[in-house]
Amino acid sequence: MSRHYGDIYHPQAGAIQQARNIFIGGNRLHERWRGLASFTVCETGFGLGNNFLALWQAWRSDANRPARLHMVSIEAHPFEREDLHRLLLRQHDGAMRQLALALVDAWPPLLPGMHRLEFEGGALTLTLAFGPVSRVLRQVQAQVDAFFLDGFAPRVNPDMWTPAVFGQLTRLAAKDATVATWCCVGQMRRDLRDAGFLVQKAPGFNGKREITIARLRPELGRRREPPGVAAPQPVLIVGGGLAGAGVAHSLALRGHEAHVFDPVFELGLAASHRGHHAAALSPVISRDDDIRARLSRAGVLRALQRWGSLPGQPLLSCGTLDLALDEDDARARREALAFLRFPETWVRWLDADQASRQAGLPLRKGGLFFPHGQCVRLAPLLEALLGRPGVQCHAATIAALRRDEHGQWAAMDENGCVLGQAPQVVLANARHAAQLMGSVSGMPAMPDLPGLRGIYGMAGQVSYYCEGDVPNSRTILAGAGYILPALEGRQLAGSTYVLDDKGADVTESGRRQICDKLEALLGMPVGALADVPTQGGWAGWRAAVNDRLPLIGPVGGRTGLWLACAYGSRGLSWSGLAGDVIGATLNREPLPLERELLAKIAAR
Repeated sequence: MSRHYGDIYHPQAGAIQQARNIFIGGNRLHERWRGLASFTVCETGFGLGNNFLALWQAWRSDANRPARLHMVSIEAHPFEREDLHRLLLRQHDGAMRQLALALVDAWPPLLPGMHRLEFEGGALTLTLAFGPVSRVLRQVQAQVDAFFLDGFAPRVNPDMWTPAVFGQLTRLAAKDATVATWCCVGQMRRDLRDAGFLVQKAPGFNGKREITIARLRPELGRRREPPGVAAPQPVLIVGGGLAGAGVAHSLALRGHEAHVFDPVFELGLAASHRGHHAAALSPVISRDDDIRARLSRAGVLRALQRWGSLPGQPLLSCGTLDLALDEDDARARREALAFLRFPETWVRWLDADQASRQAGLPLRKGGLFFPHGQCVRLAPLLEALLGRPGVQCHAATIAALRRDEHGQWAAMDENGCVLGQAPQVVLANARHAAQLMGSVSGMPAMPDLPGLRGIYGMAGQVSYYCEGDVPNSRTILAGAGYILPALEGRQLAGSTYVLDDKGADVTESGRRQICDKLEALLGMPVGALADVPTQGGWAGWRAAVNDRLPLIGPVGGRTGLWLACAYGSRGLSWSGLAGDVIGATLNREPLPLERELLAKIAAR
């Protein structure tokens, strides 16, 4: 029972039986999903997850099931992992217990936003949206075939049963979408009818005389795409760095054939970051949880899930300690934590003594500690992403694009020779994306994309030190600059930002800048590192636009043309997320990101 609402989560006869009779049976799922490539369900109250578990079991046991099943579920009051584990294991045994354990193992930290969980090798997805249904449902982007309306009763939780909520169901509904709910209140049925559904009563379950079922009016809803439209297809990807690798990996996971073009492949799959020893993958927060903070959080969570089990173990979990700059900054950060109320498993404040113990070296300042911060070895990451079956890498320069009357994109070299053809092409080539867009021939003028036209480059470098030549932290230390824990006898410190530089080179002035930042970060005297020898370094480019948000998604009005660029210094944070946004859009899956955020990063 929920003390907040004074209502029960499920009847005494059992949540699974209720799910089978009301939600699965009421929506006629076994009949309606027969022979389909994919099917999407949306639920308005996740609760303990029993409807999801029943749906999973029903899909598993049906020989005529769709190849892919997606569920989107809203929950305003998600359970802590430990409580969910205890409650579910008390209810289930046998095969259902194993499904419940898999759900608990995948359960995300209780942070606002979307959380994409994957099961059955990605054939089954659960997209959890944490927050009030009246707000969160507006942020869902999906094409829904069946709705489970399962909130607490209208008399105690009226916000879940409003005309506004039902209007969002109509927005999300595919052609012939259906609804089922145990609720049979007259006002609810009238509001559902006014939203565009044909509503009727059906025999009830467990002593309840009647339930409500409904079907979208024939003239409403988005028509399901013809069979084969979202079938696996070849995709051309221009750019073999983190952006292109993230897209290629995501598409290959979905069965598409990803062809990645970059001349740097002459030197190997990881050559775009050749000599770049490692980098940090860390979340950020802001007092108002702004767009960049939300995108960073979503990207880090996606990377942790997507890359955590890759061969070569590119992710090394060590945590990130983001030190305050001064007392005012420390006060502002503590106030932000108090306002956001994020779980301490995601971020917590450490004073100077606690920070020193966490880092394993003396520090003069406290800071924010992110336990999920990762030290990422870039060569193993790129080799794992680009080496996956279904990804083919071509050491070639794409100089121009052309789209023919049959909807096929052709990628050509500087001599006009066609190097690849496909119905989809993704520009993941950073600063050069605008130039390549301008090369498109045989088409009307390209749409106005001021963001892409204004893309600029920032050169930057990092320095390497022998382990022991500078203080070695057990965590990533960030602040004025950053330093990574020792890896293979070396420590990496960074970094510099040089706007519109003509070359990305390791320079003496850059080395001195990094020394200054490192001294400030570690509380060392000015000039203390001036004579400490470095073991070389690495320099490269970042590409960004004025609002410092990435460009991810389809180019409006140009079927089959996509952008994945302008990641700035957040390449690791946005690589996996961008790949899944593009992959989910192409496959017509529920998107793993809120509509508000999708609009902010859209091609512009």
